[in-house]
Amino acid sequence: MSIKIIETKRLVLRPFTLEDTESMFHHWASHQDNVTYVTWPAHDNQEITRKIISSWIKEERAGYHHWAIVEKDHQTLIGSISIVDHNEDTQTAEIGYILGKEYWGAGFMTEALKAVIASLFEKTSINRIQAVFDTENPASGKVMAKAGMIYEGTLRQASINNRGLVDIAIFAILKSDYLKEKTDDH
Repeated sequence: MSIKIIETKRLVLRPFTLEDTESMFHHWASHQDNVTYVTWPAHDNQEITRKIISSWIKEERAGYHHWAIVEKDHQTLIGSISIVDHNEDTQTAEIGYILGKEYWGAGFMTEALKAVIASLFEKTSINRIQAVFDTENPASGKVMAKAGMIYEGTLRQASINNRGLVDIAIFAILKSDYLKEKTDDH
């Protein structure tokens, strides 16, 4: 599974490079309010960010994807979207994402998620795409719903993040859902 670059109307999703360290650190990785609902702490310095990006570059070679979300007009790195888990037996990919707070509410993450869903269904053997979110972060669920994903349920105290033990909601879309929606739109 190798999808290097995905382009949308306003965004380019591309592999991370070490040159992204400063932007990632300043736009989201170092901000506590940006990482409230994720499983990793805010970065104290750019060296932490550099090590993370370096590990993503290595994982990219192993078939995992971590796309830098770049806003086209200003060529600004604004976030990240990744395949955080992949089960070949069930042909399932789990997606995780984060966006710099100053870019919230503009539809960027929905646009990125829709593009990743389309690329995975059209260019790979993936049959199911899922994502989870802390139920105290309903904006993330709205992104999933707007991207065509369907709420499947809430798992009580099933995850731990920077808030502690939390309930998570799961959304998913099947390739058949995607193809039906795509046919209905035309």
